Amino acid sequence: MVAVLMVSFGAKAQSGYDNTKHEIGVTYGILSNSQWIDALEEVVGLMVGATFSNEKFTGPIGIEYFYHAKNWLSVGGIFAYGKNTRDVASMAAALPEGKMTHTYLTIMPAVKLDWLRKEHFGMYSKLAVGATFRTQSTSGVQSDSDTKAHLNWQASLLGMEAGSPKVRGFAEFGMGEQGVIVFGIRCKF
Repeated sequence: MVAVLMVSFGAKAQSGYDNTKHEIGVTYGILSNSQWIDALEEVVGLMVGATFSNEKFTGPIGIEYFYHAKNWLSVGGIFAYGKNTRDVASMAAALPEGKMTHTYLTIMPAVKLDWLRKEHFGMYSKLAVGATFRTQSTSGVQSDSDTKAHLNWQASLLGMEAGSPKVRGFAEFGMGEQGVIVFGIRCKF
């Protein structure tokens, strides 16, 4: 479907382009890679006798910057922050309750392909690959902290934006560290 839309709208993509070169966006996502990882770890923990409660996930909250190298091609980067806190206890190891916190800091170079660009509406796809620095800390009787880096990505197959030529709200649908659904606002200058 994306390929058909790209072919049918490709010739029209440049007609409404506003010739801005820079854009900055603020994002919030739902169901990020980090949230999936935490959910899988919780399933494994339940299998070995751990119990979890009071779970709170913040993010991913992100900041994006893109430079329009061509009318249809933008290059830039994404920074995302996420945090998960939960109370944990283990009957198998006879550990008292404590708090476990995962903090995720992600930085990814990115490319965005604008395949429909009008004065008040646009459609695009986005791909980013980079690194996430995950810090796990526990508090309680056994306090500890550890930071590790791992590869992470975002593939937004369909992005739609609407608003004025300079300020637009947007929504993206895809998969990755920014989330399955990503929404936010961006300013172009």
